[in-house]
Amino acid sequence: MQQSAPIRPESPAPADAGRLPAHVPLVKEPWGIWRSFQAARRNVLEIIPEIATRQPIVSGRTGKRWHMVMDPPSLKRILRDRLADYPKSDVTKNILRPAIGESLFIAEGAHWHWQRRAAAPVFSHRNVSGLAPIMSAAAERSCARLAPFAESGGARAADLFEEMVTATFEVISDVTFSGGEGFDREEVHKAIDAYIAQTAKVSLMDVVGVPTWVPRPGRVMSGAALKTMKRVSDAAIESRRTRPATGTPDLLELMMAGEDPETKRRMSTPELRDNLLTFIVAGHETTALTLSWALYLCAFDEGVQAAARGEAQAVLAGRAATAQDVPNLPLTRRIIDETLRLYPPAAFLSRTAQAPDTLCGREVRKGDTVMIPVYALHRNHLLWDDPDAFRPDRFADPRAIDRFAYLPFGDGPRICIGASFALQEAVIILATLLSRFRFEAIPGRAPKPVMILTLRPEGGVWLKVHKA
Repeated sequence: MQQSAPIRPESPAPADAGRLPAHVPLVKEPWGIWRSFQAARRNVLEIIPEIATRQPIVSGRTGKRWHMVMDPPSLKRILRDRLADYPKSDVTKNILRPAIGESLFIAEGAHWHWQRRAAAPVFSHRNVSGLAPIMSAAAERSCARLAPFAESGGARAADLFEEMVTATFEVISDVTFSGGEGFDREEVHKAIDAYIAQTAKVSLMDVVGVPTWVPRPGRVMSGAALKTMKRVSDAAIESRRTRPATGTPDLLELMMAGEDPETKRRMSTPELRDNLLTFIVAGHETTALTLSWALYLCAFDEGVQAAARGEAQAVLAGRAATAQDVPNLPLTRRIIDETLRLYPPAAFLSRTAQAPDTLCGREVRKGDTVMIPVYALHRNHLLWDDPDAFRPDRFADPRAIDRFAYLPFGDGPRICIGASFALQEAVIILATLLSRFRFEAIPGRAPKPVMILTLRPEGGVWLKVHKA
């Protein structure tokens, strides 16, 4: 079957069409390599055929054989049972390795194992809870920046995506390099944005399967941004080696103290830098996206927003949320969970089969690309009731949801190491904002979900900000 990437729709569906929040209308007609490449450069989600939301697996060939898998038992096989047979795809590594080296996100085999063992204690419940005051302080500063938009005389519109990027970058930079010696936040932030803009798009050579050693022009041109990120990070790490630890340890201090219990190996400066850059990029971008989409959804459904505001105001009584408040904010957490279902930041994962296998009765050959379109998985009609609707209460009983039908952080041994950190931060900031403001949708300004490296709201998330 020559089922390949679909034709791009003429325009996105309106956010209020059938009272469904913004989504990508997946289409049905197959096409060839050139259009697949164009679509992937523009929005990776556009290469997902609509049938992927109604079947457990879709296979085809676009330059090379591929399979999109939406079947929970098969996903368990890929992500847990036969992890070594399904490493991250060459395309993913080509895009990310120049920036984050052989860090946890990229490394395979023994090199991954020792880093994971060394880093796991860093994200213990105790350490994550200890970093919560930084999140609460960032929530307070965000409220202060938004307050002028809600002053008397009428609410004004604000781009909540831009604001959430600011807030979460403050958090990740403070918990990574507290004190900031030798660390220019603005310089690193600009370098990260430049790197993503220049290198994260899929190359035609990726689509047709050109060997990985052939340079991709866009990635060759990203050298300046990469050098800036690495230079600033290396300087901060070396400075910290000579500075005595004070107060609650930050991520850098915890990582420097981390040791693989089996090999007793500790991370060198380049290894620390690559992993810290991974945490910085992932730690602010993905949480900012989750919060932006959550605020959009709250504005989309004013009833849910009002209920969440009531919950937050009752618990917080005017102050910012803390780690201790998180268990008492169940609706806020369900909103975050449902947001991650509808708009997972990592909405499209890719693996390369290293051995023959069978998935959903379909033959998988060595070298085949095995894709996990998380966006389609989370909207699959075989797994979810009314999958395109915003319904936070579907998470009221997490036991009712198949573990491998919901993968905002992946699963198996390579599940996102910072998941608990991200969820705590998202609940703290969202609850604090909802307790003090009411967010109103602006007709005609619904964001469009567009994925290049992560699932971003094209055009920002513009909402009117009112006092609560």
